[in-house]
Order: sequence, then C-alpha cells, then structure tokens
Amino acid sequence: MRDLLKQAAPTLSRLRFLVQLLTFALSVYGGLLVGSYAAQKISTALPALSCAYDSVNGGYCVLVPLQHQMDHRVGAVMARAQQVTVQVLIPVFVTFSTFLLFFFVLGKAFCAWVCPLGTVQEWLFRLGRRLGFAMTPVPAGKLRWLRPVKWLVLLALVFVVPLLAGLGYAPHSAGNPYCDICPSRIVTTLLTANTEELAIRTGADGFSLGLGIVGNLLAGFVVAAALAVRQPFCRICPMLALNAVARHAALLRLSKVEHGKCDKCGICTRACPMDIPEIHHAHGRRAFNEDCTLCGRCAEFCPDDGVIGIKFGPLALFSSARDYYKKRVRGETPEGEVKPIRIVRKPARETHAG
Repeated sequence: MRDLLKQAAPTLSRLRFLVQLLTFALSVYGGLLVGSYAAQKISTALPALSCAYDSVNGGYCVLVPLQHQMDHRVGAVMARAQQVTVQVLIPVFVTFSTFLLFFFVLGKAFCAWVCPLGTVQEWLFRLGRRLGFAMTPVPAGKLRWLRPVKWLVLLALVFVVPLLAGLGYAPHSAGNPYCDICPSRIVTTLLTANTEELAIRTGADGFSLGLGIVGNLLAGFVVAAALAVRQPFCRICPMLALNAVARHAALLRLSKVEHGKCDKCGICTRACPMDIPEIHHAHGRRAFNEDCTLCGRCAEFCPDDGVIGIKFGPLALFSSARDYYKKRVRGETPEGEVKPIRIVRKPARETHAG
C-alpha cells in the first residue's frame, strides 16, 4: 500500500497531463462553450497547432493568420506598389506582437503543454507502449538532417508560397499551403466527429489536390508512427521552428549546470521525447536546444540534485532531485515504458495460543 501511495504522489508529468487535458478541451472543443463566432475572437495567434478547420475550436494557431496575411495582405499589397503602406505592416506586426506576447510568458512550453496535436502524439505513444509496439528512437545522426526540415517548411509553406500566391505567381489555392498538409487539420477535426477535412477535393486544381493527398498521407503517417516514435511530427513542425527563434527571450526556459557525471550518464537524452543529445553533452544556453519543447522529462529523470531545471525568469520552478528520480523510475522508465504496479502484501502475523 505504501508503494501504491508513493506512485500516486503528484509528479511534474501528472501536472503537465492535467494542463494538456484542460487546454486540449479548450483548444479542440472550446467553441462549444462560447460559441463559434466568439471563439474566433479569443485568439488567432496561439503558439501551438490549434487548427482553424476545427469548427468548435477555442482559438487558432499563429500559422493560420500568417499564411492568410502573406497571401491576402503582404502579397496582394506588394503587387500594387502604391498600397505598400500600413496595410502591410500593421496586420503582420499585430500578429507577431500577439504571438510574442503569448510566447514571452510560456515560451516553448506551448509545444509540450498546450498543443493539441502534440498531446495526441504523446497519448498515441503511450498507447503503443500498452500494445507492445517496439519503441524507435531517432539517433543523433539522423537528427542532423531532420532538424532543418522544420525551418524549410516554415519558410516555404508559411511565408514564401502564400506570398507568391498574393503576388499572382502561384494559384489562389496556394494561399494557405501549410494548413492543407498540417496533420492537426485532420486529426483534431476527426476528434470532433467532423470527417469533412478527411475528404480529398478531387474537383480542385492540381496544386490543391496534391496538397490534399500529401496532407492525408502525412496525417496517417503521424498517427501510425506515433505508436512507436515519440512526437514524430513535432520534429518537422514549423511552429517548433517559429518558437525556437525567440526561445531565449522567453521567461520560461530550460537550464542546466555543468556536472562531472553527465558524460557517463545520458539518462536525460533517453527521457527526452525529442531525443535531443545536447541536453546530455552541453550545459548553459546550448543545452536549451531549438528542438526542446519544455516538457520537463529531462529534469524529472536526471538522477542528480539541481543539475537540470525549469526556470521562469530568475525563479526555479522545478529542479532535478535524486529522491524525485527514484520515485519517478518506480512507475516508468526514462524512455516511457510503464512499469507494472506490484502489490506487496505483508506477511500475516502469527498468532500463538496462550
């Protein structure tokens, strides 16, 4: 019974799960509470993949207005040079300012604590552990060529292609190409029993049709891959790239101090859902890598006191501790394998006849 109570004690991951559950309900179903019209006014610049195609959404991610503004505002206005005025600058400035205001407070934690697609991937990975699927980590060698993909997606599909559509060099259907392939468009809308986004628009032009096919294939791949690979889409997500640009300016950040045992340990990288090797080898600002989502697992599974922590400005919100590590590994391995609960029964006391 004592072991059961210890395993049921609050942990950072349980707190993150509660936050994920709450923000998942708000981002995917929040419009049911305030109405779809009011939900559109809550925010259109969330630093998380909260899909605008979800008809009962509680707020949209910043990638939606950025694409539309590249197409309908920046591109269209630049095509008419006499209108290159505040019609371009103000909307883009407001979008980025709203994004930065959100980001300044919680930073990259939006990825691990708020983003509904990130939450779905994490839950699928846990399901995969229950079903006995073999876990597949991404080795450091593959990360070198995988990491630039998110920057290419951000540059090409969020900025360049919508801008070309606004200038008239790309078809009108290219105004929001990232949304056409984003897995969140299909995954989260299916969770609201909306199957419309799953359908491929065969009557559309070739560009739109191609993006629709890619989007369906990508969504299916992400769902299947998440059963064995931790956070597969997060690794190429343009929101992760956008959040990485200003990660050091946010109040919430990851910190790591140099420690003599780190070279021989490496548990933090094994615990990291993004397989980040820098958290093992580096310290200081370099340990807070561009792929970090601030989930906090590296700090949870660090076996030494005060080495890895999460700070909000000068305040330490959570710091690694050996006692916490011992409690954490009783129920789960750093890689995410859940250990079975063992019930230890005390031997019955012997009674002696008088």
